[in-house]
Amino acid sequence: MAAAHCRTAVSPTSERTLAPPSVRVAHAADAAGLYALSEPFMRSGALLWRTPETYATTAREFLVAEDGEGVLEGCVALRAYPGDARAPVGVPAVLHNFCVRSGRQRRGVGSRLLAALLREAAARSVGEVFAATTGGGEAFVRSGFRETDAGRAPRAWAVSLDPGRGSRVFARSLTAQPTAGAGATRPRPDLRVW
Repeated sequence: MAAAHCRTAVSPTSERTLAPPSVRVAHAADAAGLYALSEPFMRSGALLWRTPETYATTAREFLVAEDGEGVLEGCVALRAYPGDARAPVGVPAVLHNFCVRSGRQRRGVGSRLLAALLREAAARSVGEVFAATTGGGEAFVRSGFRETDAGRAPRAWAVSLDPGRGSRVFARSLTAQPTAGAGATRPRPDLRVW
């Protein structure tokens, strides 16, 4: 997954603006940056605590948004559960560790990460993506997720949810529902290139 690097641009009114961040697959070398980006969210309780070593071993599950200087602005991870029989079509997957650096929130970084993650999931034959949040879930709803019951999610992930956190579970199908006379399901056309 490649994207052009972020550059400072000049608007028609001669104001300097930041171009959208680039989104790419994380590398093991990004582990320290992933930890540093996530650590404030772990301290606040918005994210579950993970060690720097965990980020090093799971870095390839992450997509990162970075600015033109290579500073990580946000991240999100996707973990597939191919052995889970609950999925009617495709492999179920879970989106996790979704965060955007303070000061870059509400500037499209999260939306770009979610769009890239959904494209990556579709390319990996994922039929449905699940997520849990202790927040309101507005970013998920804007990206086509709907609130659902954890019982529909991959079992290994669903049983790991801590009921004391009060998380809400969301899901997004990546396959179109068959219509009368239609054959196999097709990928949804609303997954746009970033």
